Amino acid sequence: MIPLLLWILSTHFPWQGPAGPQEILASVLFVLASITDGLDGYLARRRGQITTMGMLLDPLADKIMVTAALIALVAYNPEVVKVWIAVVIISREFLISGLRSIASSEGFTITASELGKLKTVVQIVSVVLVILAHRWDHWQIGFLVIPIKWFAIAAVYFTVVVSTVSAVDYFIGFWKEIDHASKNRRQAAVLSRGKSVKIT
Repeated sequence: MIPLLLWILSTHFPWQGPAGPQEILASVLFVLASITDGLDGYLARRRGQITTMGMLLDPLADKIMVTAALIALVAYNPEVVKVWIAVVIISREFLISGLRSIASSEGFTITASELGKLKTVVQIVSVVLVILAHRWDHWQIGFLVIPIKWFAIAAVYFTVVVSTVSAVDYFIGFWKEIDHASKNRRQAAVLSRGKSVKIT
């Protein structure tokens, strides 16, 4: 879905206009991609089809989707998504991917925390709001006025905060696990040396 999303958000998309077909289609596509990502994980857990490859590729696909969307939105709606915001969020995503890879090589996994799950939901909401804010400053439904642009700005900055806090949380969890793994290796090495016999 990534190439399709980038095409819809580009100037080459043929159906553009005040009615917002471009923004609505891009929003629906991104939400569908997010739902299928969550559904994939749910089905894997329910059917007992969880694999190491799946645990590595599933979050990676999610991060590539978010990265593509953010890069596109820097050009699509630069008033809301600043370059530094995209850099912070994308850096966080690939930092966590790096930690997961190291953890896998050390024989343990870093599971998604509640903060990480909140970050995912906030990211989805903020991306959709930013896409919609490209066309509409607000929606008026009767006497109710929904400030789409201000909601988008608030959601983007909240995403930065949650992304940063969850990254720190992941790093603390990783550090505890890697420290525990290092202690186990040192204990195993000591026991191995204690059992060794010097042959003369």
